Amino acid sequence: MAGPPMRILGIETSCDETAAAVVEDGARVLSSVVASQEHLHAKYGGVVPEIACRAHVEAVVPTIDQAIQRAGLTLDALDAVAVTTCPGLIGALLIGVAAAKTLSWLLGVPLAAVNHIEAHLYAPALDAPLDYPLVGLIASGGHTMLLHATSPVDIAVVGTTTDDAAGEAFDKAASVLGLSYPGGPAIDRAARGGNPKAVAFPRTMLEPGSSDFSFSGIKTAVLYECYGRNARGRGNAPPPPEAVPDLAASFQEAVVDVLVEKSVRAALSRGVGTLVAGGGVACNSRLRARLAEEAAKVGLRVRFAPPALCTDNAAMVAGLGHHLLTAGREAPLDVTPTPYLPFSRSLRKGKV
Repeated sequence: MAGPPMRILGIETSCDETAAAVVEDGARVLSSVVASQEHLHAKYGGVVPEIACRAHVEAVVPTIDQAIQRAGLTLDALDAVAVTTCPGLIGALLIGVAAAKTLSWLLGVPLAAVNHIEAHLYAPALDAPLDYPLVGLIASGGHTMLLHATSPVDIAVVGTTTDDAAGEAFDKAASVLGLSYPGGPAIDRAARGGNPKAVAFPRTMLEPGSSDFSFSGIKTAVLYECYGRNARGRGNAPPPPEAVPDLAASFQEAVVDVLVEKSVRAALSRGVGTLVAGGGVACNSRLRARLAEEAAKVGLRVRFAPPALCTDNAAMVAGLGHHLLTAGREAPLDVTPTPYLPFSRSLRKGKV
């Protein structure tokens, strides 16, 4: 006989989104609230840590209150609290962790310490259950990784970026092209009217068979294409508007080619039947189309997180927190956040 449902409050403050959500039994999203800071960072073309932290301080309590209210619950109806403890901006993480510890102690409920990357991998399960084992591509502004998961909490790293993340490359390329921040959605929109074969931007594959990524070279290639090989990209006007669609489409195609080829190859080499894509870059329409197309050719199922759950959110944190607690991985109240991605226990480098 099934027991009562487990309702977990999730808290996410790893970067520039203050988020809180309530999820039941790791699957049913009762509420999901995100206080975006996009407008605060847009004029800087990227996230400013001090501004992000100040905004988290102001937003964390109201966001938690909203999540609980929208779930139709009260504080004493919560069964546990889950919070992102790594990786991310350390000041931002500390704010969310402090709130989660306080609530866990006050309510006398368990605390789950959640890895942000693992949570992105879990996000599609909030739409429909995932079939394990699987390989996941997590691509965002801060990370680009390939993971192999045999369960929601047993995960190995297959590949990671050696320099820049795919999302960072999108932001920098958008800036060079004179497009808005964040760069991913702006390039996606601009590319729809362009020719993806107009400019032969490089596809950096690294050594044969490598599952690692590198996107620093394509950023430089976009800069050179727009301003010439002696340009430093400062004080120059963006390319003429009529050239932007082709440049955006060609850049996007180059990044997508790399992400798709390495993801499909990693899934095939691991012998899994499911390929998952999450993180903010997984909202990209061209990546979704190409990944689905190439996976279908080799008999792989592809699962995407819904767009609202691709970007940073707390529902994925609460959902994964359920599985961590079920597996007996309760966090102590003195748990310490870290800005780095730990390569111990569940997240460890696996063999290609």
